[in-house]
Amino acid sequence: MHEYSLKHLRCIKCLGRLEADILSQGFEIEEGFLHCKNCDTRFPIIDKIAILRDLGSYLSVRPRLGGELVLASRTDTMKSFVKKMLAQIKRGQKDLSIIEKRWAQIYAKNRNSKFYMTIKNVFDSANITGTAIEHGCSIGIIAEYLARTNLHVFGIDRSYHALSYAKKSYTENLDYFVADSQEHPFGRSKFDIVVALNLFELIEPTPLLKLLSRQVAGGGLLVISDPYDYERGESSVKTPLRENSVRAELEKNGLAVTKDTTKPSFIPWTLRLYDRAILQYKVDLIIGKNTRKRHAAKIKSF
Repeated sequence: MHEYSLKHLRCIKCLGRLEADILSQGFEIEEGFLHCKNCDTRFPIIDKIAILRDLGSYLSVRPRLGGELVLASRTDTMKSFVKKMLAQIKRGQKDLSIIEKRWAQIYAKNRNSKFYMTIKNVFDSANITGTAIEHGCSIGIIAEYLARTNLHVFGIDRSYHALSYAKKSYTENLDYFVADSQEHPFGRSKFDIVVALNLFELIEPTPLLKLLSRQVAGGGLLVISDPYDYERGESSVKTPLRENSVRAELEKNGLAVTKDTTKPSFIPWTLRLYDRAILQYKVDLIIGKNTRKRHAAKIKSF
């Protein structure tokens, strides 16, 4: 974790400021804790990645990751902290970290997909720079591209394994955090570019769109996409949205849908799982703009 990121982060529980208790540091904070003195909550930083979730709850459905974090910890202090969290969880639940690790590998193999080139072209054409955040950034394909032209870029994702891939490439103005979009660590900050690709089947679309729209600074853009593949059994969202209802929600939240994305699109997105299996989606791309006068976005929380 970059030390400069500290001034932008807020506690996910109380919005209090976070302070760093550093245990190991090189070019970045390699290990330590983010401490909220307001509510006395500590969030670990392990192998340069801050986990801004309740670690006990997070590892309760990722026990194998917990073991990996113990091994990755450099100090006895961190090893003891993670072991303590693991001791409190109930065994026998499904392990999401196995699935997340597999998908991180799949995305890494498909990082040159034409779909991502389409998204990159959106930012090239928009000619907007400043600060950016990507929700569900996975292995950092788009966040890394945004960092080429923006002052500061932040990526958040639920998957520690995905962010481990992302952190393999050091970028001075780019930082990643394990976090949930619904409890993100940026308080009331606004950004010039907000990105959320293919998340509707994972997070209830209506509250997600409201949250994302609030993060867009005046003159800024919200770039979202989705194939509307909602069938996830018991994990399916309760209130799915489709092409027209997504656009209506954006306008309801104060954003203007750009003319070139007012009509639904069917952008090919091919994911090669392995030699004999391929997933093929047709993805809808929507761009919303905050039409208020543009000012340089201030990453500021209250």
